Amino acid sequence: MTRPITPADAWSELVAGNARFVAGRMLHPSQGVEHRAELSAGQAPFAVVFGCSDSRVAAEIVFDQGLGDTFVVRTAGHVIDTTVLGSIEYGVEVLGAPLVVVLAHDQCGAVTAATRALVDGQTTHGFVRAVVDRVIPSIVGLTASGRPVSSLAVEDLAREHLRATVHMLTDYSATLASRVAAGTCAVVGVSYTLADGTARLDEVVGDVLRA
Repeated sequence: MTRPITPADAWSELVAGNARFVAGRMLHPSQGVEHRAELSAGQAPFAVVFGCSDSRVAAEIVFDQGLGDTFVVRTAGHVIDTTVLGSIEYGVEVLGAPLVVVLAHDQCGAVTAATRALVDGQTTHGFVRAVVDRVIPSIVGLTASGRPVSSLAVEDLAREHLRATVHMLTDYSATLASRVAAGTCAVVGVSYTLADGTARLDEVVGDVLRA
């Protein structure tokens, strides 16, 4: 595979890989012995994927990619902290990836827990609460429309958290914002459906459309 060098090319490669995964026709690229040896000299991934740690949503598998193709960062509920931002900036600024994907999914435990905390006051224990606390601000914004959180489907709240995460990346990171403005990088929000394996584009900052 020729390494994609534009945001649109990178996104097209991921779309094609997900289509193969959904159809059960994976190529399992970039996994040969010779390629593995070549990568020992360095890496040049074409996309950074920031996703949830959920064991059912492995980015390399759902996009049918291999070694050296994607630079993956994962936290429960795809919540952001400074180390996440630093890791994503490393993938873009140092490794040269032209695309950042925020990968969310349905039936997310972190979003469900945040919803319960807001609706019923149910709280989690230990450091898990730190994850929930970082999801809550994303979904509270929906209440500005006058609709209580309890009236909204969890999947609607998950999409709102996804959109908020995408915009937090470019709001917090001057590196990402400048590269998006220059057209050399894009940040997209993608929703993954557990049952059928489809990855749907939900939010875009930048340009991932082919000319």
